Amino acid sequence: MFGKAKEQLDFVKKAREIQKKLKNEVITVESGAVTIVINGEQKIQKVSINEDDVNVEKLDVLEKDIKTAIESAIKRSQDVAANLMKEMGGLGGFPGM
Repeated sequence: MFGKAKEQLDFVKKAREIQKKLKNEVITVESGAVTIVINGEQKIQKVSINEDDVNVEKLDVLEKDIKTAIESAIKRSQDVAANLMKEMGGLGGFPGM
């Protein structure tokens, strides 16, 4: 009984450690005039648009750049999370389930 409780506690500790490390990861992605800064928890920290690179007559290009930058940032943050979990031995299945 106590063995499962210890496994669950270890699981929670490892998950919190991973979450803390992900929160401190910073990923910066650029696409055209757009720069996105996101953390490992996939929370956007900053969005920048270089107005010198924006043509107001072609806002569809800016919209595409925004979409591409966000998608790239999310993908990179997922890769960072997966690599971090591998380095830490993963979480495995939830103990006791």
